[in-house]
Amino acid sequence: MPSRSASSARTRNSLTEFLPSSPRRHLEAQRAAQSRLTGFLRALGLIVGFYLLWAVLEWAALKVPGLERVDAREIFIPWSMLASVVVATYAMLRLVEKRPWSTVGLDRPAASPRTLLRGVAFGGLTIGVASLVLLTFHQLQIQRSIPGSWWGAAERSSAVLLPAAFWEELFFRGYAFSVLRRAAGWRTALVVTSIAFGLIHAGNPGADAESILAVTVAGFFLGIILLATRSLYAAGVAHFAWNWVMAVALHIEVSGMTSSYPDYRTIETGPDWLTGGPWGPEGGLAAVVAMFVGIFYLYGRYLRRMERKA
Repeated sequence: MPSRSASSARTRNSLTEFLPSSPRRHLEAQRAAQSRLTGFLRALGLIVGFYLLWAVLEWAALKVPGLERVDAREIFIPWSMLASVVVATYAMLRLVEKRPWSTVGLDRPAASPRTLLRGVAFGGLTIGVASLVLLTFHQLQIQRSIPGSWWGAAERSSAVLLPAAFWEELFFRGYAFSVLRRAAGWRTALVVTSIAFGLIHAGNPGADAESILAVTVAGFFLGIILLATRSLYAAGVAHFAWNWVMAVALHIEVSGMTSSYPDYRTIETGPDWLTGGPWGPEGGLAAVVAMFVGIFYLYGRYLRRMERKA
């Protein structure tokens, strides 16, 4: 026969089941909410720091003769943005939180040649295969253009595309991604940063709902590369290779932006929903399908294994 004390204990336990939450659960919920708020504030700190630093560099640039020229500013702006986000990341990661560079995938192993080559392959091959399919089925067409120096145009485009790719990766999938991931999980971090990545391109020439959605998918694609390789360098070179294939190899628009196209250029002859139209191939269905193939591949091969280990 059960004792009186045991019966009382069972009664108390049954009563607590009908309470909204136990004190322990309430405390855990408070800690989770505080962690999310802290993560949000730290991500906000990065954003504010970045824009303040960039404003200072832009002000200083006005004092330098020659930097007011359009061709000079085209190169200066992405490099100044990259410098600003590097300093802001260092301040938040190393000075405020005192965390290692591995927190954001910028440690030495993350920059191994094998990892970088994988990043180049993921980015370059994905948009390259999509564009090749469009060329094969005559949805894209290569035409002659004004003669010029291919190498000169390639050097100039690379000088713009390289810092542009890495500042965007540091800004969206660097420190801000890491604090959101710690506060709310990698899925939430991936969704929030990918949506923000898509929306920031809304001001580009020719942007519409379809192109913004395609860039949002690109945010998921690059975020999955970061998670699968644990390297922000890999995501950065994937982003650079993606843009380089379009601007330098194909001579076609990148996110609605044009550049010099000596000797030849690629034009869209198919429907805009498939080819991306004036936005470039990355805004069309062909590129979106290619990115989803890459996302499923990376998730199946790397992220699922990572989840099992966790």
